[in-house]
Amino acid sequence: MNETSNTTTLPINIGISTCLLGERVRFDAGHKRDRFITDILGNYFNFIPVCPELEVGMGVPRESVRLVGDIENPRLVGVKSGDDWTDRMIRYSNERAKQLESYNLSGYILKSDSPSCGMERVRVYNEKGMPAKKGRGLFAEIFIKHFPLIPVEEEGRLNDSAIRENFIVRVFCYHRWQILRSNKFSRGRLVEFHTIHKYLLLAHSPKHYEELGKLVANAKKYKPDNLLEQYGFLFMEALKVKSTYKKNVNVLKHILGFLRDHLTIGEKQDILNTITDYHKRLLPLIVPITLLSHYIRKHNIQYIQNQIYLSPHPKELMLRNHV
Repeated sequence: MNETSNTTTLPINIGISTCLLGERVRFDAGHKRDRFITDILGNYFNFIPVCPELEVGMGVPRESVRLVGDIENPRLVGVKSGDDWTDRMIRYSNERAKQLESYNLSGYILKSDSPSCGMERVRVYNEKGMPAKKGRGLFAEIFIKHFPLIPVEEEGRLNDSAIRENFIVRVFCYHRWQILRSNKFSRGRLVEFHTIHKYLLLAHSPKHYEELGKLVANAKKYKPDNLLEQYGFLFMEALKVKSTYKKNVNVLKHILGFLRDHLTIGEKQDILNTITDYHKRLLPLIVPITLLSHYIRKHNIQYIQNQIYLSPHPKELMLRNHV
């Protein structure tokens, strides 16, 4: 299968906080199973469970721990005993991150609010015992620095429909990028990869869309490793930018332009009406995309048929069905 295909036969490995899968590994011997993750995402992703507090040797059940001191460089200590786990957790996290390289992770889902796994707004307590929700879990900090391109989210934030779709789009895109990187380099393959992602990039960040276009146009000026490194960084940075109604409308009208010689006045107006209603938040994005896709297939507009924008993730996830 072509490495830039929208679907692949390779497993999509996702790192995850073990408790989110329903394993009883928390300090109180409980779990935090997330059914969206296990019952829905589990149909598409292969989860690689990690529990830093258990794996560092704290045991189950265990004393709860928290972050204390400086927000930028907090200590991880037992709430009652004051036992300091900081150095052990840092050593463990660095070793675990290196181990995770072998799994070719395409994403990671962290447990929110955790002093080891929280991605953001983790409580850090000052000398008076007052918390400031400005910290990041020790393992999360090291993982994100070790894998700067891998999409990372917290399970709590995945309840937000826009954040959920953005994360899953990035996971599937990063997985395709990994497949491209795993094959023998050729500028032609990079051009093909860029071409099928063009409208998805435009829907997220026109600025990055232009920068990536210039980079690909001047590909011969770069050594392969430097070219891939720069492209990968800009590609994933672009997708972090949230798509908006306005940017999606722009892309939908670009796509409609490819059908101008194939549609009747009435057919074109029907599509424009759905785009307008989407812009007014009266219809979900899936409606104009479905209508456009119908005519694109009918008239065999191959360039648009290949665009990842039309189907960046499995339709069964229904991520574009909300208003």
